[in-house]
Amino acid sequence: MSNNMNITYRLGERMYLNITNRCTNRCLFCIRNTVDDGLGVDLWLPQEPDAAEVIQAIQSAEGFPEFPEIVFCGYGEPLLRPDVVTEVARFLKERNLKVRLNTNGQANLIHGRNVVSEFAPYVEAVSISLNAQDADTYTELCRPIGGKDAYQAVLEFAVECQRVIPRVTLTIVDWPGIDAQLCRQKAQSLGADFRVRSLTGKFENR
Repeated sequence: MSNNMNITYRLGERMYLNITNRCTNRCLFCIRNTVDDGLGVDLWLPQEPDAAEVIQAIQSAEGFPEFPEIVFCGYGEPLLRPDVVTEVARFLKERNLKVRLNTNGQANLIHGRNVVSEFAPYVEAVSISLNAQDADTYTELCRPIGGKDAYQAVLEFAVECQRVIPRVTLTIVDWPGIDAQLCRQKAQSLGADFRVRSLTGKFENR
């Protein structure tokens, strides 16, 4: 079983949940490519926790349940495990806690179904990593296992979220080749908020 330090961590006032190290992208700017300590937290999971283990880790975390927001965000893509996200988010919602999900937006493509409807009742906000103004740039920088289909899937996922989740934000990182203005326009066209994320850690090739 993974220890609590691997599953939960704290940045500022928020609690973050790390439920998998797997991801459908191999982004050039991923924190896992940093040459220093990155977040300064060991997020490598010896094994993936089930929902009960995640809930146990949350309940035993210092500061619970006073966090203003609890965020699904670790070294991997949380929606590779939509059942765990849904069960844990339901637990948090029942305790009137605000939940945000950080995702690369490829879940519907990967699972072959619309998973948004499964977790949407329990989530107040979704942050989707757009990370490019077009499919070619996205494929080059994020290297998704779904190839060029992944970018369109991210946009369609954002539309689905926009229909049923109160706050949807598309994000990018400050990285060569990413056109922030075009990405902002893309987000606005979908009715979503937009944010530029700060890079964490040092990269050898930047």
